[in-house]
This record gives sequence, C-alpha cells and structure tokens, in this order.
Amino acid sequence: MADQDLSRLKIDRSAMAPAPRRRRRWVRYAIIALVILAVIGIGARLAGPQAVETATVTSAYPSQNYTLLNATGYVVPQRKAAVSSKAQGRLEWLGVLEGSRVKKDEIIARIESRDVAASLAQATAQVRVAQANLQLQQAELRDAEVNLRRSEVLLVPKAISTQQYDADLARYNKARASINNSQAAITSAQANAQAAQVAVDQTVIRSPFDGVVLIKHANVGDNITPFSAASDTKGAVVTIADMDTLEVEADVAESNIAKITADQPAEILLDALPDLRLAGRVSRIVPTVDRSKATVLVKVRFVDRDPRVLPDMSAKIAFLSKPVPPEDRKPLVAVQPAAVAERDGKKVVFVIRDGKAQQVPVTTGARIGELVAVQGVKPGDTLVLAPGDKLADGSKVTVAKK
Repeated sequence: MADQDLSRLKIDRSAMAPAPRRRRRWVRYAIIALVILAVIGIGARLAGPQAVETATVTSAYPSQNYTLLNATGYVVPQRKAAVSSKAQGRLEWLGVLEGSRVKKDEIIARIESRDVAASLAQATAQVRVAQANLQLQQAELRDAEVNLRRSEVLLVPKAISTQQYDADLARYNKARASINNSQAAITSAQANAQAAQVAVDQTVIRSPFDGVVLIKHANVGDNITPFSAASDTKGAVVTIADMDTLEVEADVAESNIAKITADQPAEILLDALPDLRLAGRVSRIVPTVDRSKATVLVKVRFVDRDPRVLPDMSAKIAFLSKPVPPEDRKPLVAVQPAAVAERDGKKVVFVIRDGKAQQVPVTTGARIGELVAVQGVKPGDTLVLAPGDKLADGSKVTVAKK
C-alpha cells in the first residue's frame, strides 16, 4: 500500500518536455518581427521629407552699401498756416474742401458782413458830406475875398468906414479858417472810411500763399471767433500747407549726430509708398538736444519730389556717404548667401515648390549689405537655407519649426 501511495507522488516529466522548445521558438519569432519593424521604420524615415530651414528671395537696393546711419521720422511742411480772420461773425460762404489747391490771395471764405458794410457806407457818406462842406467853404472864401478887395479900393477915398473894412477882413480870415477845418474833416472822414473798408476786407478770408487745404475746421453757419475760446465757436476756418516746402524731420541719437553734416546726401523711403525711394539732402540740424530722449532734430529736404507725398507720412531716412548713382537706384534680386550651394561646380539654389526642393542654377553678383545679388529666381520665392550635400533635386522637404 505504501509503495502505491509513493507512486502517485511522482511527476510525469514526459508531458512537460515540449514546452521550453515552443517558448524559445516564439521568442525568436518576436525578435525577428521587431527587427523587421525597425528596418521598416528606418526606411520610412529615410524616405520621408527632410526638415529644412527657409529663406525668402527679396528685392534690395545697392544704396544700402553707402548707408552710414538709419533714422525714422515724419513728413512735415515747413510753411503751414491755420487761416482765419480778425473779424468775428457767422461763416456764410466756404469755397474750398480738404485737398483743394489754392493760390496766394485767392478768396476761400466769407464771413457775414452786413454790419461792417453798413458802417462802410456811413463812413463813405461822411466823406462826401465833408467834401461838400469844403466846396461850400471855398465858395464863401471866394466871396469874402471879392468883398475884401472892394473894401480895400473904397477905403482909400474913404468911401467906406474903417469898421466896414475890418468886418470884410474878418470875414475873409474866417472863410480861410473854415477851409482848413473842412480839409481836416475830410481827412478824418476818409480815415474812418478806410477803417470801415478794412473791417469789410477782414470778412473776406484769402489764402496767404500757394498751397493745399489740409483740414477744414468750420462749416457754413459756424461762428468764427479767432481770439476767443468760447463754446460753439471756431478759431481757424482751414489749415493750408505749402507742399513745396515738405521736409522730413527725424530724431537722431546724439551719439550718432557726428555722422551727419549739413547738405549730406540721404535717401527717403516712405512707409505708404514702399516701392518709392526719393533722393534727399540734409537741410539743417537743429542746434539743441532733447534731454528727455537724448536726440537731435535733423531736417531732410526732398531733392526728388512726388505728388503722392503727403504731410505726416512716416518715413525712413538713410544717411549716405555719397549720392546714389543712377545705375544703383534700381532694386536687385537678392538672397541670403547661405541659400546658395554648389553642385557640379555650379552655383544653385533650391526653390521649394509643392513640398519638393527644385534645384535652380543662379548667377551671383555683388554683396548688398548682408545679402547677395542673384539672377535666376524672383522675389517671393522660398529657398532652402543652408542646403546640405544630401539634398538633391526633387527631394521632399518640410519646413522645420523654429
């Protein structure tokens, strides 16, 4: 019995013998599968698009090579006036709008003038009254002179008394004095008429110079009160600027002011007209420093003029070492030098189109600042920056995130 019980405790190893072999086989299969997946992943990665940095083809001006200093500023007219009148009253006529061109002494507005016109008419009438009185006194003087001569003749034979002669002489002297009084009255009346005429003329607003209307401050019906800040009144009617006196005012750091001299050539670039570059000259350097900004005001006049230039336009000024030659005034196509590579002894760039790098041969030119002039591409093209030796024509690329 004891032997039978011990036999039941024996382990049957024959049934367990194949298990290790099966396990090892599955391990080998798993390792092979991982290797295959790794190879597929590496191949896919090598066949996928390359991450590259890009640069854009741009236009550059050779004048950058002459630039000593750059500054920013604004276009400002040197002759500008807020036009009004010394007279007060209601604006009854306005003949200009913003942008209207006016000539010197051209009538641009009128203020209601019935009251001053009436005063002028009254003063003119007083002049006529004074002149009529003078004519009356002149007639009296002639009559007194005739009587005096007659009295002088009759006094010798004592045909008249001495008292009569004295009376005729007094009448003559009085007539002469009246003449002087009438002449003074005429002068006074004429002065009053002239003052009244000035008052009437002041109701007519004229342009002080040739220019363009920039701002219209008042409308017909507004009360014009130049010397008052009362509510519902206007001081100036319009603001006029002489467009021939436009200049660019720029603040230059005092540490750089030594690089600028009077009559120095400059180039003006307007933000509103980016394709327009105008020649300029330093007009003057204002001899004072703004302590709050540590800058000096420099004024640059336009040598080249364009009717599209308007006051208060923002501008960039390049102060040059010499004037720009005519051949350097045209923009050139330029790229960063790192975008130019060499393939088979030729200089090329790689233009990105539809996710692929297309090899394009180029001809390089002179350096323009930090760029180099090229021929073979156009502004706006996107190039591969610093293309490696492994980049080939037609390679798939993707822009690397910075």
